[in-house]
Amino acid sequence: MTDVSIGPGQAADLDVIEAFLDREHLPLAGLRACPQHMFVARAGNRIIGCASLELYGDAALLRSVAVDAEYRGSGIGAELTRAALRLAERRAVSTVYLLTTTAEQFFPRFGFEMIDRADVPPAVRMSAEFAHACPASAFVMRKFVTSPT
Repeated sequence: MTDVSIGPGQAADLDVIEAFLDREHLPLAGLRACPQHMFVARAGNRIIGCASLELYGDAALLRSVAVDAEYRGSGIGAELTRAALRLAERRAVSTVYLLTTTAEQFFPRFGFEMIDRADVPPAVRMSAEFAHACPASAFVMRKFVTSPT
């Protein structure tokens, strides 16, 4: 991962990120609502990964975590996830939720656990991703966040 940098995404990155997520078969609905809470991994000038956090009061939705196939297994997805979780801590988020149809084995290493959709707060359930972008068969996961002291 020596030639890869991870940092905040920019509004100018959104078209590239949407094309990337579309190739990865991830939902786009609601993505443009929070570009300031997006992280990107770059190899040179090429975006090779992303993660985004949507804030809903003291809860957040982790979404759009994806890494280009060529770079999977190199720790980039973990670094993107950690960057989003650090943002959640800085924003005093108490709980982070996510939906996944393919990565339910990836997220437990960060403290996420499977939960019922009914256990998700209404504000998060009303997000574009929960409301209509992800299938009802998607796994729902939750992580309690510890704020820094």
